[in-house]
Amino acid sequence: MPAQEIKPASRYWFIVVRGMLRFVAILVAMFSLAGRLSYWQAWGYGASGLLIGLVIAVRFAGKSDLIEERVRPGPGMKWWDKVFFALYIPSILAILAVASLDAGRFRWSSPLPLPAYVAGYIVLAVAYSIVFWAMWTNRFFSSVVRIQTERGHHVVQEGPYRLVRHPGYVGAILFGLATAVVLGSLWALIPAGLMAMLVVVRTALEDATLKRELPGYAAYARKVKHRLVPGVW
Repeated sequence: MPAQEIKPASRYWFIVVRGMLRFVAILVAMFSLAGRLSYWQAWGYGASGLLIGLVIAVRFAGKSDLIEERVRPGPGMKWWDKVFFALYIPSILAILAVASLDAGRFRWSSPLPLPAYVAGYIVLAVAYSIVFWAMWTNRFFSSVVRIQTERGHHVVQEGPYRLVRHPGYVGAILFGLATAVVLGSLWALIPAGLMAMLVVVRTALEDATLKRELPGYAAYARKVKHRLVPGVW
């Protein structure tokens, strides 16, 4: 196999392994905050996260350009998106930290019943599925808000984009809320709610940007009328 074909594949799996190692590091930090290895909710969350990560990695091996864009996006990131990430990343980490301190160490929340965990994992699976579907359908599913002119950016109207204009954000909101539950913490729903609010604000800003700057998006918005929730907004 020519060297130029090996290099992109090697780069892709390097990104995958690095991402999984970071996730493991986060799990280690969670157990440290919990103060015990018997924090079984974190084991379940970690195992499911690594499994889903591996499945996505295998399925998206043929879409390495998309993964590259998500890990190392091109130029043109909006200034307000930088502000968003400065708040969004801490909010995600806060969900994990609060849950670990709550359910893992101090037990501020009352123990959740088994049906709550079952419901949480169902919602988590739905969240992963929505994001997976959106990424698979939309090759421009970047991690930042920018017009990807160099990649031939155009409006995507297939798959989940027939239902709402920003399905990936629906998955992100569900993911944050479900994470708090499967980790056994009601208090973690507070940073999860804050994270959801940030995503809603970003949705509005991104939608306005795409209407102004992406040809065909305004017409698409008239066709698919709702951003996140069909019949609501």
